[in-house]
Amino acid sequence: MDTFFRFFYEFISIFIEGLLTIVRGIIDGVVQLANVKEYQKVINSYKASLEGGEWFFVGLSIAILVIIAILAVLLIFFAVRKFLRFTRSKFNQEELLEEIANLNEQVRKLMKEKDEIMAMKVSKLGLNPEDEVEEEQDEEEEKEINMDNIRFPKLYAIDQKYKDFKPKNYGNTFELDELVDNFRAFAVSQLRLYYDESLLRVFISGLACSRLIILQGISGTGKTSLAYAWGKFVKKDACIASVEPSWRDRTEFLGYFNEFTKKFNETDVLAELYVAGFDDDIHTIILDEMNIARVEYYFAEMLSILEMPSRDEWIIELVPNSWPEDPKRVINGKLKLPENLWYIGTINNDDSTFMVTDKVYDRAMPIDINTRIEPFKTREQEAMNINFSYLESLFKKAIKEHPISDKNLVKIKEMDGYVIKHFRIAFGNRIMKQMKEFVPVYVACGGKEIEGIDYFITRKIFRKFEQLNISFIRSEIDPFIDYLNKEFGYGVMKEAISYLEYLKKSV
Repeated sequence: MDTFFRFFYEFISIFIEGLLTIVRGIIDGVVQLANVKEYQKVINSYKASLEGGEWFFVGLSIAILVIIAILAVLLIFFAVRKFLRFTRSKFNQEELLEEIANLNEQVRKLMKEKDEIMAMKVSKLGLNPEDEVEEEQDEEEEKEINMDNIRFPKLYAIDQKYKDFKPKNYGNTFELDELVDNFRAFAVSQLRLYYDESLLRVFISGLACSRLIILQGISGTGKTSLAYAWGKFVKKDACIASVEPSWRDRTEFLGYFNEFTKKFNETDVLAELYVAGFDDDIHTIILDEMNIARVEYYFAEMLSILEMPSRDEWIIELVPNSWPEDPKRVINGKLKLPENLWYIGTINNDDSTFMVTDKVYDRAMPIDINTRIEPFKTREQEAMNINFSYLESLFKKAIKEHPISDKNLVKIKEMDGYVIKHFRIAFGNRIMKQMKEFVPVYVACGGKEIEGIDYFITRKIFRKFEQLNISFIRSEIDPFIDYLNKEFGYGVMKEAISYLEYLKKSV
């Protein structure tokens, strides 16, 4: 054993000596860093040789060393403080966990005492208390397990609410021109909101040609109020989604699955999408200040889906898999978008917002609201229950009965060629399809065909001129106005000419 002890002493001495050498080295290093006499000795040895300008750099060198030393001390100080805080936090966390465990134990004891008291009461009635308590506990546990497996709590609640629901047929008989008049009278008599009849014709016609309506213009002209009033009028309050600058993807719009909680964070928008699938009413989602974030970031997927030719393809994926307890309309993690829902976005064009791109404008129906209407009196009008299927049948009826005349279709085609030649801008089949839906419905709402063409062309086609350098096309604007007057009649294309005059003045 003596031999082993000598071996162990010599063996461990090497390790200890190494540690001591490290400690001595650190101490010697710190002493060396703070050896003011050595710094002074170097300065004194060069003092006679240094010239005036060089003393500046001597002072700068001293300052740099002092700053480095201070920073090193501060770094050590903050590191030690952070370590102490972490240690204290961990200690407090352990204390908290221990306290929670004690509380859970107390709760368990109290529950046991409660069960014993209940057993005594039940035994007096001649029942078997143990069976009753066990059955109650089993039911509670089964209930908890079921709720734990439900990852869409809002949609689950909607399923329960609409379990025995059947869509109602309201027996609507109105025509589109009556709808415009009723909506206008309702807005005035019930909400004290005043809108021009031509604006409401455009609004209803926009619903026929696109699921996305964009209300744009100066602040305070009633953009959000119009969408809000429409929800009140059809007795289905609009779901208002206030867009935030932080919206970067669809998760802010629809929600997302939280891997930690195993729950889907559902938004009000998702709930509205789900509810709309149960009935035949008209639903609206308002995207308030929709361009305060980039629309393409959070709404691009929705735009693409709504562009699908078949409504059976209007499907959005919420989660990549299926759970047995998922809502009944969420099939294999996917939800079919309802046909009876419109998105109405409001836009303010100022420095705090983003420009809406062509991709969005081409798929939407933009409506400008830049004027305030003076108050006027009208008849009393209550809100109306309206079936989506009936409203859509009116749209189809208008498209069949009031198609754009062949004469005007030829003029539009020739105008397209003129715009391509002089402005290098063209509109595709999508816009032409929308025009063939918008204009007939506008006529059925009480407007004239040329007025509908004028408004649609101005908002959907001439709007593209804003992307061009106006100073380069300024000389082409007056000849184009002359062309419109010649082809469609002098002063007939009022909206178009007014817009082109505005562009010319904006240079």
